[in-house]
Amino acid sequence: MTGEPPPFDIEVVRSRRRRKTVGGRMSGNVLTVTVPSWMSKVDTATAVDDMVRRFARRHSTEHIDLAGRAARLAARHDLPRAREIGWSDQMRRSRWASCTPSEASVRVSTRLAPFPSFVLDYVIVHELAHIAVPDHSPQFWAIVERFPMTERARGYLMAKSGDAEDDAW
Repeated sequence: MTGEPPPFDIEVVRSRRRRKTVGGRMSGNVLTVTVPSWMSKVDTATAVDDMVRRFARRHSTEHIDLAGRAARLAARHDLPRAREIGWSDQMRRSRWASCTPSEASVRVSTRLAPFPSFVLDYVIVHELAHIAVPDHSPQFWAIVERFPMTERARGYLMAKSGDAEDDAW
């Protein structure tokens, strides 16, 4: 793993019972990564790096009150409220968040946690707007643009996506 050291200790356990998959479990301040005993050192290092990255992202979301933030943004920008909002570290790389309008539920990628707060707020506003308008019509964009930093946040996300032409929504 590159960059800062993880905010927890790491323990690697080789298991004869584990055949194909790699598992990770956080207990206190220790991430235990269990790998199949046959796995090479290189594959083990790659698997551990992936698991550390995943758990570090989850850890970075703990200080953010997503539900409270969404409620405040909904009130401030006259948006519908989400019945449910939560973090997800299962989103594909090209997606920052998702909304199920019929259930008024929103999932936000854990990759957003370290981004500037105005970017996270924009993504939440974008998804809350989908509760009212489930498509990307002009009516939808008029709602999203109630958020004053829309253009700046979209530019930031485009830069982070690696391809300014790629629509991450």
